[in-house]
Amino acid sequence: MRKGDETRARILQVAEAAVLAKGFGATSIEELITETGITKSGFFYHFHDKNELAKALLERYLENDNRIYDEIFGRAHELADDPLQAFLLGLKLLSEQLADLPNGHPGCLVAVMCVHERAFDRGIQEINRQAALAWRSRFRAMFTEIMDVYEPREPLDPDQLADMVSTVLEGGIVMSKALREPKSLPDQLLVLRAFVRMLFRGDSRSPNPDVDSRRL
Repeated sequence: MRKGDETRARILQVAEAAVLAKGFGATSIEELITETGITKSGFFYHFHDKNELAKALLERYLENDNRIYDEIFGRAHELADDPLQAFLLGLKLLSEQLADLPNGHPGCLVAVMCVHERAFDRGIQEINRQAALAWRSRFRAMFTEIMDVYEPREPLDPDQLADMVSTVLEGGIVMSKALREPKSLPDQLLVLRAFVRMLFRGDSRSPNPDVDSRRL
C-alpha cells in the first residue's frame, strides 16, 4: 500500500471510531488531524469536506459489511447443500463471530447516518437507502431459495423476512450498546435462528427424502 493510501485508510479508521462513539456532527476535522498526526492540508488532500469524508466512510463500511456476509454465508453454503440448513448455519457462524468481539459490535454507520439524515446531502442519503435495499435483496434471495424447498408455517413475504434479519441485526446493536451487554446481539441472532427454524418446520416441498427440517 502506498503512503498516501495508508494515510487515507488511517483517517477513515480514526473517523469511523469517532463517529460511532459520538456521532458525525460531534466529530471534528481538527480532532482527526490531531489523532492521525497529519496536517490540515494533508487531510483536505484526501477529503475536500466532511460530506466527502462521510461518503468514503459509508462506502468503506458497506464494503466490509458485504465482505463479511459473503464469507460467512458463502462458507455456510459450502458446508450445507440444503438452503435452510445453510441459512441457519450462517446465522450461527455470524453469531459466533460477533460473540468473539471482546467489547461487542462497535456500531453501524448506516444507522448513525439514518438518525442524522438531515446533516447529509442527497448523495449520502441515497447510498444509505441503497445499502438497506442491498441487505433486503441479499436476504430475500436466501429466503426465496428456502421457500422453493420448504412451506412456511405462516404466509410471510420473503421481503418481510429479509427486512427482519436487518432489523434484528440493527436493533441488536442498539440493545447491546444501551444495556452494555455485548452478548445481547449474538443472542438475538440465535433467537432469530430459532424463529426461522420453527417457521419452516413443516413438510418439505422437496421430493428428496434427505431434506428433513427436523435435523436442523
